[in-house]
Amino acid sequence: MNSATYKIGVRPLFFVLTALGLAGCASAPELPVQPEPPTGFRAGVTTATATKHMAAAANPLATEAGRAILRQGGSAVDAAIAIQMVLTLVEPQSSGIGGGAFIMHWDGKRVQAFDGRETAPREADENLFIVDGKPMAFYDAVVGGRSVGTPGALRVLEAAHKQHGKLPWAQLFEPAIKLAEQGFAISPRLAALIEQDKYLARDPTARAYFYNADGTPKKAGTLLRNPELAATLRAIAQQGPDVLYRGTIGVDVVAKVRAQANVGRLGTSDLVEYEAKERTAICTDYKRWRVCGMPPPSSGGIAVAQMLGIFANRNIAVVPPAEKNGSLQPQADGVHLFSEAGRLAFADRNLYVADSDFVAVDVAGLIDPTYLAQRAKLIGDRSMGRAPPGVPPGTKLSFAPDRSPDRVATSHVSVVDDYGNAVSMTTTIEDAFGARLMVRGFLLNNQLTDFSFAPSENGKPVANRVQPGKRPRSSMAPTLVFDRASGQLVAAVGSPGGSQIIGYVAKTLVGLLDWDLDIQQAISLPNFGSRNGPTELERGRIDPALVGELKARGHEVREIDMTSGLQGIVHTRLPDGKPGWAGGADPRREGVALGD
Repeated sequence: MNSATYKIGVRPLFFVLTALGLAGCASAPELPVQPEPPTGFRAGVTTATATKHMAAAANPLATEAGRAILRQGGSAVDAAIAIQMVLTLVEPQSSGIGGGAFIMHWDGKRVQAFDGRETAPREADENLFIVDGKPMAFYDAVVGGRSVGTPGALRVLEAAHKQHGKLPWAQLFEPAIKLAEQGFAISPRLAALIEQDKYLARDPTARAYFYNADGTPKKAGTLLRNPELAATLRAIAQQGPDVLYRGTIGVDVVAKVRAQANVGRLGTSDLVEYEAKERTAICTDYKRWRVCGMPPPSSGGIAVAQMLGIFANRNIAVVPPAEKNGSLQPQADGVHLFSEAGRLAFADRNLYVADSDFVAVDVAGLIDPTYLAQRAKLIGDRSMGRAPPGVPPGTKLSFAPDRSPDRVATSHVSVVDDYGNAVSMTTTIEDAFGARLMVRGFLLNNQLTDFSFAPSENGKPVANRVQPGKRPRSSMAPTLVFDRASGQLVAAVGSPGGSQIIGYVAKTLVGLLDWDLDIQQAISLPNFGSRNGPTELERGRIDPALVGELKARGHEVREIDMTSGLQGIVHTRLPDGKPGWAGGADPRREGVALGD
């Protein structure tokens, strides 16, 4: 990939529609299943191009809202706000104003990291998910009020808008309010997830909204109106986020959380005291590029930086994918190297990374080039199986590993505007449909289950244990890439997908930066990697010969559904030679990139 551009159409795009089905994945018992099950692979998704501005989001209606705001002279942040409000309506299983978000922002001069992660209530403690001396079963913890953290999405969007907004706050809510009042057609993906969910109908409000009077789930194409959400969004548009954090909407949220059999700890004081935070982005050099990601409480920026640091010592560029039977397929050497790097990154992640306001995270040591060069030497011709954590310079092994699985129902938004600004925002309510509690037209998160259920092990505390006011560790990895020589923005990328987000984003970056793929090819390339367990390959999309080659190298291979949802925008030169933007959207979901 050229340092400031990438090549369009290096190879023709070939996609094969795979019969992934609508059932949840059959991953290994010790691994988390998909936060959102697969709903198919769209054949023929192609790269979108633009000269002025572009938005990429997980639903066409949301992307269209973002582009409409850009056409009105809005900034990238303005467009992201409009997109998030529409996603709250049309993709409620993944994100919304009842959840949180991480935002990476570029204003042409500096990179900023905005943290809108949910927080544990002041009444929560490290035994929140311990019952009768044992950690709760996952869904026993998720469904109901216990798992609900203080939502941060509105506060972080407000903070970003105060610095970078161009249009009035209220104007950004108009597309979502109109859609909520007039209705939208339930998408095939949303319909499939409603049909499969075992817990959503337990909440009377959610049941009345997502299901028919006879109890059957509403089908794809059904016109769905949400007047309650329209009223909520209108109030937020007119009065600002305080109507949730200090007003009547928040009172209703707390009442809902506290009225459950699985009672929650969220209180009105938690909402009043919540603050979005601006943190220092994690920026590291990788070959000709500067790659910037989200710092703790996300582990995504560190883990992606670690993997790229390993690839700087073990050059993954020499093992690009190749066309085979009409599709791009990764080579065994590439999957081997990528998976081993993932093992090393996850070993460190699960031991060291948590909310840096509560735990001293040695970010500099974890991404130190000398340390990563040493870690890269551990990769041999055969798989190491399970990698041990390293000991970065100056770090003491004072924590126990976090063995809890990550399950995050999430969405990603990438935007570039006319002013040279860019946003990479990953937004979430955690599990699909969150805590399965609906209030005022939106769903509440179950983000607290991203904490370790077990607070300690063998007398050592887990860094990611529950503590009052603490933010649970995340894997979200919104990323911005720059050319080191010129400072030109090269790419804005990110993905949903639970702890697999790290691998999805790293794969896409390698595809762009090392393998000279265009953005859509990089996104559509079969997913693969390891979270320091089995080597995972995307079910139905990997050449069987690759499985045999990996097993011969000692890999324990699992073919599972790997439902990424990447959205990416890259700077390029268009076919007429003019500079512009190219966007890609993940064919595993319903997203689209649109621009002018």
